[in-house]
Amino acid sequence: MLTPTNARRHKIAAIPADGIGPEVIEAGLEVLEALQWRCNDLSFEVTRYDWGSTYYKKYGRMMPSDGLEQLRNYDAIYFGAVGAPDIPDHITLWGLRLPICQGFDQYANVRPTRILPGIPTPLRCKGVGDLDWVIVRENSEGEYSGHGGRAHRGLPEEVATEVAIFTRVGVTRIMRYAFQLAQARPRKLLTVVTKSNAQRHGMVMWDEIAEEVAPEFSDVTWDKVLVDAMTVRMTLHPESLDTIVATNLHADILSDLAGALAGSLGVAPTANIDPERRFPSMFEPIHGSAFDIAGKGIANPVATFWTACQMLEHLGEHDAAMRLMKAIELVCAAGIVTPDVGGNATTRIVTDAVIEAIRSSND
Repeated sequence: MLTPTNARRHKIAAIPADGIGPEVIEAGLEVLEALQWRCNDLSFEVTRYDWGSTYYKKYGRMMPSDGLEQLRNYDAIYFGAVGAPDIPDHITLWGLRLPICQGFDQYANVRPTRILPGIPTPLRCKGVGDLDWVIVRENSEGEYSGHGGRAHRGLPEEVATEVAIFTRVGVTRIMRYAFQLAQARPRKLLTVVTKSNAQRHGMVMWDEIAEEVAPEFSDVTWDKVLVDAMTVRMTLHPESLDTIVATNLHADILSDLAGALAGSLGVAPTANIDPERRFPSMFEPIHGSAFDIAGKGIANPVATFWTACQMLEHLGEHDAAMRLMKAIELVCAAGIVTPDVGGNATTRIVTDAVIEAIRSSND
């Protein structure tokens, strides 16, 4: 189908990377193509990059030295997964994903979670509507700052330090972003997660900055929860939560728990956002490379489709995002799901069903 000359064109960098990443990103690109066909004023210009663990084995690095420069002028980055069983995780993570997140100051990691129709949840007596969260993760500093070191290696007195760095500017901007997001959601409810009873410096500063920012958003109701208590609240009282903000480490862990409570990490999306739009933002599923099922054709593409919805929203394509989300929900509700959520459909079958739902949808 020819694209009209007046179509809104978006330049997308696709980095499938490792494990099931190429399978789900290819499925996601097919879905974007279907949206382009259905919304004939929309166009995607996609460039694929073969960076990742295979690239590392060939060149000794996860991406070229000028990788960020190559990505800088794209509207968005569509990312698969990083990690390989025969390469240390700190090499794969710090060699590709984190340099993009930090190099482009994608300081807001946004992870929506809700129970989709047709997806079973381990939560007792809970269902669609009882869990509808957005977790905001500080994505640029904190426990993942990469500062610290090792001394006296191999000796009994060997020591390793891992320094968590919290800056006033970093905490203030993510807190303000979270309050703004909560303000835009119907319930206008924010929960701030810390561990200030035991971590008396950085976490106490988180508490203080939350108190300072809150008056700017008088219509937002907010509370504070310690991270260990938060796991209990998420499990037993999910309906009490809406928007959640936490540190890099805490939100990383809590969002995996959130994905499991929603049925599977295979349905959990994420967006790495530069809210000031100085650089491209990056969109990815959170399930990881999952080498144990790579090549079997059973990877769940729903998280990758959902993160495409986030990408479309970020690009201002709200109608296309809603059309895609509706297609995802229709397919899941029909029981066309992969084995990780109790179904027997393949990646191909789910992808074809979502494409068909998009093509047959009414305006």
